[in-house]
Amino acid sequence: MGVQETEQQLWGGETTKAVANFPVSGERVPVLVVRWLGRIKAAAARVNSDLGLLDADHAERVAAAADRVAEGEFDDQFPIDVFQTGSGTSTNTNANEVIATLAGEGVHPNDHVNMGQSSNDVFPSAVHLAALDTVSRDLLPALAQLEASLRAKADEFKDVVKSGRTHLMDAVPVTLGQEFSGYAAQVRLGARRVRGALPQVAQIPLGGTATGTGLNTHKEFAARVRAHLTDSSGIEIRAPEDPFEAQGNRDALVELSGALKVVAVSLTKIAGDLALMGSGPRTGIGEILLPELQKGSSIMPGKVNPVIPEVVLQVSAQVIGNDLAVTIGGMQGQFELNVRVPLIARNLLESIRLLASVARIFAEKCIDGIQVNEEGCHLSAESTLAAATALNPYVGYDKATEIVKEAARSGRLLREVADEMGVDENTYNEAMDLRKMAQGNL
Repeated sequence: MGVQETEQQLWGGETTKAVANFPVSGERVPVLVVRWLGRIKAAAARVNSDLGLLDADHAERVAAAADRVAEGEFDDQFPIDVFQTGSGTSTNTNANEVIATLAGEGVHPNDHVNMGQSSNDVFPSAVHLAALDTVSRDLLPALAQLEASLRAKADEFKDVVKSGRTHLMDAVPVTLGQEFSGYAAQVRLGARRVRGALPQVAQIPLGGTATGTGLNTHKEFAARVRAHLTDSSGIEIRAPEDPFEAQGNRDALVELSGALKVVAVSLTKIAGDLALMGSGPRTGIGEILLPELQKGSSIMPGKVNPVIPEVVLQVSAQVIGNDLAVTIGGMQGQFELNVRVPLIARNLLESIRLLASVARIFAEKCIDGIQVNEEGCHLSAESTLAAATALNPYVGYDKATEIVKEAARSGRLLREVADEMGVDENTYNEAMDLRKMAQGNL
């Protein structure tokens, strides 16, 4: 169920105080965190009932109310700014008050809804699970789609020879397919890095309550809640290796953010290359044709810009900036608690959402529609003086250097200069097979 406007105000006095205390950004706590708080509290009520700690009537009403929060029915009832108390206590209290109101008479926000929990363990648990959920269900499939699009182009362009470039200067020939194969591998390896961080993110601090000791919670509470959540969500949720590690820092989220940053760096490289290869049409590189999605200028007729690569570059910059904020937030925990969790949640979840969206857009609106400019690639392959490298085994480095220098000075083709310097045609043709040259020793 999506966001709905609720006529009745369901929160209580502590939420009202927090709204007044933190008029910072106008940006609320990410709804995914709120919904996972609902899931956790629903599971907690059911477990506390099973353990004989909460009577069946109260538990049923609390769980039903929390389920509705988890479904997104009351997203509008969480008005507190994301820049709030660093433990997320205000939003946890907000959830307790909303669920208690929905559950009805006799349900107490702390005694019943928050039973066995503390903001210090339940709020970061919700952040971990929101990140784990959206990476698994949204980001990784989006990256897989982008990789598949790039692999398809690698196969389509496998025989298209062009000039390689290093230092932005002409280098020995490669195929356009080889370049796209490299891009696909970047995305594949990036997804692998993200996936590698998830087992740590899946370790949640729930059950540690205030400081990791588990004070005021049943010894079976955390394991049973994790089992409930795993069964209902299909996501494997794990116990922490050490409760004090899990309570005192958010290193797993910092690790995940770092993996997202690497993906952003890869996308920056890919988008930048495509914009350069598509530049022109007459005064640029002009080796590929990017899809024409819209007018590129309000004044220059017929201009087409690389709009999707530009979006990718902007999103990547934002993700890299978000990672710095997450890193600083992770550095600033003290003793038994990190108190920058809302900051970490805000930036990490935004990065996941942005990367998932832009990966799909990149695949569908750019990569899938790229066409090769055969003439541009052929011209670059034939024109690169670095191709003379292949002459080294036949005429020696010094003679090949002379040929290159004269070709560069005169603007003539390598073939013409080589012939003038005594390299016979058969030798030249054997050495300068561009397609064979691009394959190297592969």
